[in-house]
Amino acid sequence: MPEVSRFYGIIIYIYWFDHPPPHFHYAYGEYQGIVRIEDGQIEGDAPARVRRLVLEWLAKSREKLLEQWALAQKGETLQKIEPLV
Repeated sequence: MPEVSRFYGIIIYIYWFDHPPPHFHYAYGEYQGIVRIEDGQIEGDAPARVRRLVLEWLAKSREKLLEQWALAQKGETLQKIEPLV
């Protein structure tokens, strides 16, 4: 599972050949979730602060995430995306 970003203890992954719609996975300690790239719908639980940070990062990284999703669907090498600072 390729890691595409990491910030404030949150790790963001995109899996190769994953099912649609375009989404990414996050992990924060024992919490895990899935976030749809297009509308930010989150499945999973995490503290409100973590969810807010993930959605803030998504808003800044949406275009790059969609590019990485397309690469992952082809099984190609993914690039890192800038973390939230």
